[in-house]
Amino acid sequence: MKYCRFETNLGPQYGEVVDRAGTPWIERLLPRPEEDPWTKLASDAIEPLPLMKAKLLTPVVPRKIVCIGRNYRDHAAELGNEVPKEPLLFLKAPSSVIAAEEAICIPSQSQRVDFEGELAIVIGKRASRIRPDEDVAPYIRGYTIVNDVTARDLQKSDGQWSRAKGFDTFCPTGPLVTDEIDLVAGVTVETRLNGELKQHGHTRDLIFPVDALLRYITAAMTLYPGDLIPTGTPAGVAPMQPADRVEVTIEGIGTLGNPVI
Repeated sequence: MKYCRFETNLGPQYGEVVDRAGTPWIERLLPRPEEDPWTKLASDAIEPLPLMKAKLLTPVVPRKIVCIGRNYRDHAAELGNEVPKEPLLFLKAPSSVIAAEEAICIPSQSQRVDFEGELAIVIGKRASRIRPDEDVAPYIRGYTIVNDVTARDLQKSDGQWSRAKGFDTFCPTGPLVTDEIDLVAGVTVETRLNGELKQHGHTRDLIFPVDALLRYITAAMTLYPGDLIPTGTPAGVAPMQPADRVEVTIEGIGTLGNPVI
């Protein structure tokens, strides 16, 4: 199933997304997931709505965002870093999350702000200490797109990444969540800046695959429904400027587009 979160005259609602002749439509309302206690399901049905005409909101309300650094060899190499021997974890502030078409704001503190297009895991149920022989699939609600926006100069100067990764608007997320992706076959991850292709990667090239990531993370911390796990970015990161537009496309999910101001 695919679903989105969108604005209605009754407030935010969750909707099932289906394809009609190759065009995604919101067909019906869905009950809220447990991590979002503020949304109440509208009593009335909705008229089907093309996804492109909906005012989309972030499709998840995460308690935390656990990111994976340097999970593609070519990205580690382009920044002059060694390939990690274990997953490299860092946290991104939940307050940095914005929806598709909301603006990424370049902070005055930074002289270089980069895009990083990524596939992200959406957690579906509480996960703690997943065993080596345990299937991770039941813990995954689905997948979405994240742009792990990064103040590259601050990342280098601070010595840790909380500020560089955590500015408001630095985590565009969406446009929807889907459980229909086959990660065994893999999916492509592409990022375009002002229409020009900058990143082209494939999840088959992840150094640490999804199952390894979830076992590693849950050995240290409990994951809860709605938590986001961006899985890393391929090579090709580059700076953005005000008036730019950045778009991250992942097959099977769609395109997450955001203006830059």
